Amino acid sequence: MPKGVNEFAYKIGKQFFVNMENNDIRDANLDVDLVVDNTGDYYDLNFAVEGEVTVLCDRCLDDLVIPIEATYHVVVKYGENYNDVSDELLEIPESDNYLNVAYMLYDTIMLAIPIKHVHPMGKCNRAMSALLKKHRSGVSDEDAALEDQLIDEMDSMEPADTPAATDPRWNELKKLTDNN
Repeated sequence: MPKGVNEFAYKIGKQFFVNMENNDIRDANLDVDLVVDNTGDYYDLNFAVEGEVTVLCDRCLDDLVIPIEATYHVVVKYGENYNDVSDELLEIPESDNYLNVAYMLYDTIMLAIPIKHVHPMGKCNRAMSALLKKHRSGVSDEDAALEDQLIDEMDSMEPADTPAATDPRWNELKKLTDNN
């Protein structure tokens, strides 16, 4: 790779996750921009990932599209042995003449996906929600009725477009951290 800044663009789809043996990602449409600054002594890699992945909703099992926007920075340099003890520095043996960035991309994308995959309230498949209510076991009738009522109320609520107002006391505390 020539010295200086080199730019690469990748499109990541479902096949990338199939190759990584990940069956949780049902579909993907991601754009990756990779900027590599080759200084001669080391390679400075900056990844920017943007797009969306499709996973199954944990509640209703319908497809759930999750927007992804993530960045990752790592410095790669040659050393005697492979060493990845740091998140910011990767040493590879001098005998290696290429670096497969697929695993770095995979980790970056997977860390950008929330642990809980659930539709916003009121957006889950109503038929599946009804089946879950019907087949719930180990819950007293009173608790089940209360839970059903709460789920119905939450499903009927419209999502708020405006963020909830914050307690003004937090603003005063934030001023203390801003001054430090």
